[in-house]
Formats: sequence, structure tokens, C-alpha cells
Amino acid sequence: MSALHKVWRVGADVDTDQLAPGAYMKLGIHDIAKHCLEGVRPEFAGGVKAGDVVAAGPNFGIGSSREQAADALVKLGVKAVIAPSYSGLYFRNAFNLGLLLLTCKEAELLEEAEQVSLDLKQWAVVRGNGQRLACDPIPDFLVSMVEAGGLLPQLKLRLEQQKASS
Repeated sequence: MSALHKVWRVGADVDTDQLAPGAYMKLGIHDIAKHCLEGVRPEFAGGVKAGDVVAAGPNFGIGSSREQAADALVKLGVKAVIAPSYSGLYFRNAFNLGLLLLTCKEAELLEEAEQVSLDLKQWAVVRGNGQRLACDPIPDFLVSMVEAGGLLPQLKLRLEQQKASS
């Protein structure tokens, strides 16, 4: 049985300023994370638990290229974001920082606080009633990056492996 993850719903067009508000950008990432989504979900940063997921409408992560917008969710322990579409810059920043993004055309069917599991072998979000919401497959190199905790940890691991084998 896969782990269950609580769903936090947000709407469409969630931009990077909602994820990492500009007023806090002079602070460190842990302090920025405390304000994540406060304009649309004031209770989010204080209530989200490690392993929870965010379900969104289309165009998640639009706006600036600030990587703190993805990193705030990582620091809060979010397991994945599930949305029909993402900003291209946000998509790559998220994987670089170890945040799993699942592109799911039916993401908006997910309900607030429902429990879901993630089937990363068959690329689906599985609802409590057994309904499977198909997700676009993710290339293996991006999955490996998330599993390693992001691009930098992945590169460090590769260097350590190369040193150990030489």
C-alpha cells in the first residue's frame, strides 16, 4: 500500500509571488516558506505537514523565475504538486530543487483534505474511492533528481560514486 497524502487545494494561475511573496525575499528560505500561499491560503504554511500534496488548477507557478517559489514548498515538506499545467521555468526549478510535479489533466477533481496515493510506476494519482487520475509520465532523469533531493544533491552523489569507483 502506498503512502497516503493529504490534499491542499488551490486554484488556477497560482503565481510565484503567492508561493514566495516578494515582501519576504530578503529573508532566508525557511522564513520565506512561513509565508507561502498566505494570500490565498493563510493557514497553509502553518498547517501543511510533510508528505502533503498541493492540487491546483492550470498555470501553476506562473510569474517570475524565482526558485524560492518551489523551494518554499520543499522546505514545508510538500511531497508533490498536482496540476494540469505549469510555467516552464517553475517546472524546471521545482525538479532542480527536488519537488515532484505531476501533470494531471483532472487535478481539479481532487478535493480539499482528501487522502490520495501516488502511483509513480503507472503515473496516476489514486483517490480514496479507487479512481485513478492519469498523469503525464516524467522522464527518468527528472525522477532521479527528485529522489536525490534535487540537482545539487544528485551531482554530489555522482561525484562521490565516481571517487569511490576510481
